Amino acid sequence: MFTGIITDIGEVRELEQRGDLRARIVTGYDTQTIDIGASIACNGVCLTVVALGSDWFDVEISAETVSKTNLASWSVGYRVNLERALKVGDELGGHIVSGHVDGQAEVISVQDEGDSTRVVLRAPKALARFIASKGSVALNGTSLTVNEVSGCDFGINFIPHTKVATTWGDVQEGDRVNLEIDTLARYVARLAEMS
Repeated sequence: MFTGIITDIGEVRELEQRGDLRARIVTGYDTQTIDIGASIACNGVCLTVVALGSDWFDVEISAETVSKTNLASWSVGYRVNLERALKVGDELGGHIVSGHVDGQAEVISVQDEGDSTRVVLRAPKALARFIASKGSVALNGTSLTVNEVSGCDFGINFIPHTKVATTWGDVQEGDRVNLEIDTLARYVARLAEMS
């Protein structure tokens, strides 16, 4: 369980295709406080730590995860939003995020507005119905508030802090980003289907 508040930007140091894809991610986290088997959200994908070094951790990524996320586009040097799993008593600053990516959204436009940046994204049709104005989404692991919705398109504003504290300062038109819809929206929709 996560909150979508990014606490580090990691960098992919190595990628190796074994039976599954194995990635080594350089981090600013104190790796002595990370256990083998711990969950870390990497661009919003909950991954399990399988090895540790002084400034890195390794994760294994199944073919299923690669097929449903933007992890196939990772390359050496790629910057990754990181968040460690919640602990009892941690502040819930964003919203409840599971790290189970529902699909990918495509960046349609990027436009600076003052110091902020407005980004319009297009969600897959099957997921667009779960996205509501002033609701929450997790994009590449970042908890964000939706400004407006028009069909499958939705807008987000990134303030300067978010652009510096996450990889969103690098966003470009055409990027594909991991999308996790709000858990509450998923259950409300399911209840509506059953009534």
